[in-house]
Amino acid sequence: MNNTVRVRFAPSPTGYVHIGSLRTALYNYLFARKNNGVNILRIEDTDQNRLVEGAEENLLRTMSWAGIDFDESVNREGDYGPYRQSERLKIYKHHIDLLIEKGHAYYCFATAEELEQMRREQEARGEAPKYDGRYRDYPREQARKRIEQGESYVVRMKVPADGETRFPDSVRGEVVFQNELLDDQVLLKGDGFPTYHLANVVDDHLMGVTHVIRGEEWLPSTPKHVLLYNFFGWEVPQFAHLPLLLNADRSKLSKRQGDVAVEDYIKKGYLPQALVNFVALLGWNPGEDREIFSMDELIEAFSLEKVNKSGAVFDVDKLNWMNGQYLREMETGEQVAFLRPFLEKAGIDVSDPLRTEKMVRAVAPRINKGEDVAGFKDLLGGHLPDIRDAEALEILRMPDASRVLEHFVKKAAALGELTPESFKQIMKEIQKEQGIKGPALWKPVRVAITSGPSGPDLPLVIDILGRDKVIAMVEHVLKNYCNE
Repeated sequence: MNNTVRVRFAPSPTGYVHIGSLRTALYNYLFARKNNGVNILRIEDTDQNRLVEGAEENLLRTMSWAGIDFDESVNREGDYGPYRQSERLKIYKHHIDLLIEKGHAYYCFATAEELEQMRREQEARGEAPKYDGRYRDYPREQARKRIEQGESYVVRMKVPADGETRFPDSVRGEVVFQNELLDDQVLLKGDGFPTYHLANVVDDHLMGVTHVIRGEEWLPSTPKHVLLYNFFGWEVPQFAHLPLLLNADRSKLSKRQGDVAVEDYIKKGYLPQALVNFVALLGWNPGEDREIFSMDELIEAFSLEKVNKSGAVFDVDKLNWMNGQYLREMETGEQVAFLRPFLEKAGIDVSDPLRTEKMVRAVAPRINKGEDVAGFKDLLGGHLPDIRDAEALEILRMPDASRVLEHFVKKAAALGELTPESFKQIMKEIQKEQGIKGPALWKPVRVAITSGPSGPDLPLVIDILGRDKVIAMVEHVLKNYCNE
């Protein structure tokens, strides 16, 4: 086997990138970089019926967004191309012919109707549906005559009827399958395209792949792949099957219970470094308590031996927390650049760069992802308060609430402008003159301006809104929410 570690991420361009695919791509990337190896991107587009226009471009864009790069790909040809399977059909046909000549594969003429009847009869007998091998021993020359006459066919692999197929797995240890339970898998379809199983094995061998790191859903197919390696007389790569991603109720992660496409998380305002950090910890334990890792730190710490067997729960709350950590670590300029599109989408005016920066400084400590800024639309727009929070309403009914707000309006109106500094001065004067301090002083003003008992830093909010809007908001609250 090649001494240089070579891994591949081999997606099908059938839609947006699944969060599980991002993890597979990430683990391959981390393993390659940790071992000074080669990371390959191969596009597996042999299932022509499922191809989605634009999916390949989206895939490449998503990988770039996540910071995952490839040494060989459709955009960076190496010595083992083409890297798009639909451009390798002659290679697969040659290897199909080799298998047939060696007696490890055969032509099958069973129609869709025959296969359906076969399935129904097996289910009626309580058997697991499986191809019954009716063409396993069909004379090869007779089969070729039927093909020459234009009859449609597929090619199936001839799985040994007994014995077992075993292979070591970096995550699961020794894995054993009984051959009698394996189907005679289709290798070449009626349209002349190979199935995943043949193309995958042929390409992995010809591209020098040393480690196959992929999702657990491919584990049942692996004995068929091992058999193909053996049929061709090739060395088998090291397998590592990653645990399933699970919903909170431990069912398989699915769109029915939440977002599963990376695109969804991008649109909601998650940062690439946060999503990558979070996904890295889904099924892999670095063996220490810390949870925040840069990409370089992930590369340094990663190993397949620390990947867990059991499924990993996708905890959105933890992702939100982690994204918030990354967001708050950003420089103000970076925060502005990241949050501006989300402010704009929420209908918040971002035409004034200085005001936009002030808004970002006010809301960034209070949010976990980009789309959260929409929750501050009314506040940042200076809309008159619509107070519904029970605790906020209770604060406005406190004995001194009206008095604080009335004196606040009077003092603010006497100023030419209301700045963070003059706001703090007003509050000091009210405290001194009225003998009101602590929560009784500050909470009514906060509620009157932010509509809630907590929120962004008040001096920052006042700096954004300006004197007239602040006075109008407080007067509105005095009139509509405070007891006489």
